[in-house]
Amino acid sequence: MFRPLSIFIGTRYTRAKRRNRFVSFISMTSMIGLALGVLAMIVVLSVMNGFQREMSSRILGMVPHATIVGVNPIDDWQPVAAAAMKNPEVTAAVPFTQMDGMFSYKGAMQPIEISGVDPAQEGKVSIVAQHIVQGKLEDLKPGEFGVVVGEITARRFRLNVGDKLTLIVPEISTAPGGITPRMQRLNVVGIFKVGAELDGSMALINMADAAEIQHWQPNQVQSVRLAVKDLYAAPKVSADIAGGLGSAYKADDWTHTQGSLFSAMKMEKTMIGLLLLMIVAVAAFNIIATLIMVVNDKGADIAILRTIGATPRQIMAIFMVQGTVIGIVGTLIGGVLGVIAALNVSELVGWMERVTGQHIFSSDVYFVSNLPSELQGGDVVLICTAGFVLSFLATLYPAYRAAKIEPAHALRYS
Repeated sequence: MFRPLSIFIGTRYTRAKRRNRFVSFISMTSMIGLALGVLAMIVVLSVMNGFQREMSSRILGMVPHATIVGVNPIDDWQPVAAAAMKNPEVTAAVPFTQMDGMFSYKGAMQPIEISGVDPAQEGKVSIVAQHIVQGKLEDLKPGEFGVVVGEITARRFRLNVGDKLTLIVPEISTAPGGITPRMQRLNVVGIFKVGAELDGSMALINMADAAEIQHWQPNQVQSVRLAVKDLYAAPKVSADIAGGLGSAYKADDWTHTQGSLFSAMKMEKTMIGLLLLMIVAVAAFNIIATLIMVVNDKGADIAILRTIGATPRQIMAIFMVQGTVIGIVGTLIGGVLGVIAALNVSELVGWMERVTGQHIFSSDVYFVSNLPSELQGGDVVLICTAGFVLSFLATLYPAYRAAKIEPAHALRYS
């Protein structure tokens, strides 16, 4: 089968020779370094994608996508919900009240965010019902002051269903300080676990109980909670709905409460990607050293090729082919191994936890309790393309030097 001279000789130079195994060893290390760099980039970016997916599904599955908040307590939330449902982006609208307070139990205290919900409708906008590990969400009955707490809160206070704890919320008063604490005894009727920080910072009560704690009428709520199809459209959707309802309502959405977290994660992924790209660049530019050694070693061969008619362009192409083959093989090996590792990294970490008996990702410290991974084809293509391009660029200078070798000079000193 016919092959151009440059491709034939360039690919032959990549194979080991008995008389000069050192150059072949350097070529192999360049290839391995490039493969490891590509593998590391694919795995790390897949893990970052997994973290973003977990944040979206767990945290944004618990907190409101958007809310239509009344300037004053909303007496009848049904018309507001009906107006919101006219927007095609809204999938559900339910009553919602939110307040901040402190839990107190046997002398220990913890800040908490209390959500007043309708247990019958909460499943339309939240995943909490799917993550109840003790009790039931339906046990949040009006007037009984039941509470569903997170697993971290329950573990911290050593709570079980049936235990009682005290909720302390600030209340504006005419006292000299302006604010006095209001205490309410709550009965634990359920425990949820979503495997995120919300397990220790969020709790749910019935919206009628929340209204009573706020000294409102039983049917009054603070806002209407919305679930939207596109999370990133939530600011515009909620603003449009609130604008249509008039000045008595204002919009809020997840970007105000959780937006900084997701922006930080996006920036973190970008910076880590750039840092890992430097590793790939270092591995790719090791090809320069490899090719320079090959050029010095093959000086006599280059001179002979020139004397029998090879042009400088063909000589240059020989070493570009050799370096590009090293880069392509290294990048492909790293890409394949990276895809395999990214698809199995969660199982690998789980196996390590079972073997060592240690939790690498504790929900007390991290937002998630396992190592998620989501392989995206766009990341793989981008990483492999970067490896190919950097490998090709690394061949230019050594190939140029080879093309500039004078045959008479090389043969005289060979």
